[in-house]
Amino acid sequence: MNIMMIMRNLLLVMVVTGVLFSCDSAEELNRTYTLQWEDDFEGAAGESPNSANWTYDLGGGGWGNNELQVYTDLPENVSLDGNGNLVITALRDGFNYTSARIKTQGLFERTYGRFEARLKTPYGPGIWPAFWLLGGNIDEVGWPQCGEIDVMELRGQEPSEIAGTLHGPGYSGGASIGADFELENDRFDSDFFVYAVDWGPDFIDFFVNDQLYQRLTPDDVTGEWVYDHDFFIIFNVAVGGTYVGFPSPQTPFPQKMTIDYVRYYTF
Repeated sequence: MNIMMIMRNLLLVMVVTGVLFSCDSAEELNRTYTLQWEDDFEGAAGESPNSANWTYDLGGGGWGNNELQVYTDLPENVSLDGNGNLVITALRDGFNYTSARIKTQGLFERTYGRFEARLKTPYGPGIWPAFWLLGGNIDEVGWPQCGEIDVMELRGQEPSEIAGTLHGPGYSGGASIGADFELENDRFDSDFFVYAVDWGPDFIDFFVNDQLYQRLTPDDVTGEWVYDHDFFIIFNVAVGGTYVGFPSPQTPFPQKMTIDYVRYYTF
């Protein structure tokens, strides 16, 4: 580990509700990871992400959170940058906003393992980037019975703090279970960070740059533990909504979430 990574890891500080694991890393947990699936987003600038891996949620209507954007599959909202990244871009046209929400639903879904992505967040009041997992049975049982694992979500007006959260029956929306993780003297939009969860039958561990900051178990949730079936991956950038509030005149556009890779491992 070089000196810059050591210094960055020293700046990682856990905040708020969860159990502290500030000294633990994935390596110290003695887990052996085997890469099973990945997307490194290689391709020419302007190309759409690989259709064998990704599909889209499209449209507006608030998405249950009073969000302002309309999701599209247009290259200006979601495309490769030609440098090995996928870029999701939120745009403003007057009082109208567009963005993108991509998912592996029906294409790649798994139970248990490590889900990991390296990405750089956007920032600004009313900007809401997220990397999350949703239960593959959502069409049969609905939300929150299907379960939701928020690997990383960020309020753009708080660019130094991310949240890792579970939503399920009895603990969804404002009653979700999780913890925040804050950087000291740094911001998540300043560089790429690696966000991950290790998910097993009776635990979900949350990591930033391989540092474990939270473990949630069936004893921690206030309802049913529903994390025993396949989940799929979602990346999106929302604009507005109950979690972040509305953009302000000071919110710059366009806003970009740049994703270097996403990977899935068994352990």
